[in-house]
Amino acid sequence: MSRSWMTYALLLVLSWGVWGAFSGLPTANYGYPDEMVYVIWAFTMLIPAFFALRGSTWDKRGVAAGYGLAIGLTGAGGQLLLFKALTMGPAYLIFPLIALSPAITVLLAVVLLRERLTRLAVVGVVLALVAVVMFSISSSDGTEGTGPWLLLAILICVAWGVQAFFMRKAATLGVNDGTTFGWMTISGLVLVPVALLMMGGLPSGAPWQAPTLAAGTQLLNAVGALFLVMALSRGKASIVAPTTNALAPVLTILLSLAFYQTLPSVPAAIGIVLALVGSTLMVYSDEKRGESVAEGAVVQERGVTPGARV
Repeated sequence: MSRSWMTYALLLVLSWGVWGAFSGLPTANYGYPDEMVYVIWAFTMLIPAFFALRGSTWDKRGVAAGYGLAIGLTGAGGQLLLFKALTMGPAYLIFPLIALSPAITVLLAVVLLRERLTRLAVVGVVLALVAVVMFSISSSDGTEGTGPWLLLAILICVAWGVQAFFMRKAATLGVNDGTTFGWMTISGLVLVPVALLMMGGLPSGAPWQAPTLAAGTQLLNAVGALFLVMALSRGKASIVAPTTNALAPVLTILLSLAFYQTLPSVPAAIGIVLALVGSTLMVYSDEKRGESVAEGAVVQERGVTPGARV
């Protein structure tokens, strides 16, 4: 296993951590429509898509298109909701809550694929449920932002959990990462007219700082996705995925608290810790199980008894 995954994982944590902390600034500081931020993000996805597709063969099968669109639309729909949520609530609470999306993926796998929950996954799901309760308590006391940000964050969590489930299904059917990422980019662009309709056309009178800041932060978002693909292709998923899943929200939380000079309430702080620990346990358990299945398949194909040295 190449150690170069560490470099890409670090770049991923930095890019997604900074993006998460400052993604809401164009709207908060300049009144830039959150739908326009989505439009800019959709076009920045073309940059990592170019690199993801380079050297990759486009899968033309109908199943690849079907799962690709499902993956892309759930992901892009979640992004559209995310930019709205960041105008209502604090990023240091929204991103830990969204990080609980592996719970949705795990539950779907149990219900639809009849997969068994590992002990770590069970602990992670329980911590996730308690974290949601803590966030709910924090939101109800009115000290953690205004508006239905909690509901939107939960919807985003569900959308991205479903997206990850579809990704798993697509991978089992042999759809390569380049094709999946390509469909994700196409789906993001497909929803651009929806975003424009939601805000009634292109905004006018916005200062140059607003689109510039939006482009900078959303480019970090898009490129971070490419860093994730590169890290996973060079390291073990059971190490890469939990590490990045935990550290990126932590950086977002630290930057948000420092920049906005605020502290979360006690229930919110408990929710943050439980969400990060729970999501990390679920991701680690899921990726470890996936690697065990893959290694078993290789061993069986080689005709070697499991447990023997290969």
